[in-house]
Amino acid sequence: MAIRWTTAFWDYPDEGFESGTAFWLKVTDSTLSERRGPDGEFATLIPAEGDPYLRVQRIREGKGGSHLDLHVDDVEAEAERAIELGASVVHREPGLVVLNSPAGFVFCLVRHHGETAVPPSLAWPGGQRSRTDQICVDIPPQAFDHELAFWQMFTTWRGTLTDTREFRRLLPPPELPLQFLLQRLDFAERGQSATAHMDLACSDIDAETERHVGLGAEAVRRHHWWQVMRDPGGLEYCITSRDPEVDLHPIA
Repeated sequence: MAIRWTTAFWDYPDEGFESGTAFWLKVTDSTLSERRGPDGEFATLIPAEGDPYLRVQRIREGKGGSHLDLHVDDVEAEAERAIELGASVVHREPGLVVLNSPAGFVFCLVRHHGETAVPPSLAWPGGQRSRTDQICVDIPPQAFDHELAFWQMFTTWRGTLTDTREFRRLLPPPELPLQFLLQRLDFAERGQSATAHMDLACSDIDAETERHVGLGAEAVRRHHWWQVMRDPGGLEYCITSRDPEVDLHPIA
């Protein structure tokens, strides 16, 4: 299978949608597309340069989070292949299939519409550069090995170890805009599904954290190589020390 493009969504409950959207427009220096859907629940962040790869969605129920769209040439054929590997269908319509991975992470297969240009990292007044460049799937420990095997087989992307034991990285080709990381959670409730959050790469964690706090985010906790944040819409994400100018890089 050839995945032609990847798009990440921030999925907000109604009460966090407007504030979360406004925040990420500032973080990414983007403009907002026209809103789509019966209730205006979808919108795309349009970058100043390159093709769009970030979107927002207002959801009707649940706590929110992030999900991934994989853009392919033949949606139905790839959906059938995903099902054979252990995924389950949530919703179908022409040009779109919504699925759950074996661990319950929601992702979509959509038609590719010719996107090719990966937006560059951005420079900020604090001297740092950053890019919203990664989706991290947070997986219950008992489901991790099965989930990792599913994504390795479905994407055919090469896997690699990282400097941190609980993470495994799959390496998309450099012409795709998002890195793909899987995290083994330390603990999960019985029956808990996999979820996902967004990560940024930046050249200076402290300067980037200060910028985000100034835009309305909350600094939650600091690790050596990353800072956990909460945006104004209530979703957590991470600012990491990965080089935003490098396509393939380890955690540390």
